[in-house]
Amino acid sequence: MTTGRGLPPIGRRRVEVGPGECAVSSDPADVLVAEAVGSGIAVSLVDPAAGVAGLLHLLLPEASINPVRAAEQPAAFADTGLALLLKAAGARGLSVDRAAVDLTGAAETAVGGAAVFRLGRRNLLAVRSVLAGLGLAIRAEQVGGRECYRVELPVSTGRTAVTIGRAARDARREAS
Repeated sequence: MTTGRGLPPIGRRRVEVGPGECAVSSDPADVLVAEAVGSGIAVSLVDPAAGVAGLLHLLLPEASINPVRAAEQPAAFADTGLALLLKAAGARGLSVDRAAVDLTGAAETAVGGAAVFRLGRRNLLAVRSVLAGLGLAIRAEQVGGRECYRVELPVSTGRTAVTIGRAARDARREAS
């Protein structure tokens, strides 16, 4: 959804959602974007009837891993990040009963010994568990692999668009 100069299409506003961040919008001109989603997970949350969309780019499975960081950056963790996303989206009119959730990421991008931690898999299990506890069903998933993902969520459509690997890196360069 970017032009060759890295600008959003006319009439659209690009809202960057960095690692450990979340954003919620009810403005149909907004496109929520998460770049370089690797072992973390981009959670797209949409309520089409309310015209609300949210995007969370979490990095770790649970806040108990690092309580100090969780207090400073709750969106970095599956449990506190999802709670934060739901609260912000709910304040804009999102209803859990109408909400649709898409998951992207959980790749095992680490090389060498770091891959043994299987962080992508742990993140995915944590997100699925938290969503089930909240009564939220997953509409779609694009998870796993060894490449990074790029996620775009236009508020106007509520449809998550995913780019994988080299294409995601090229789109990121284009947007810069």
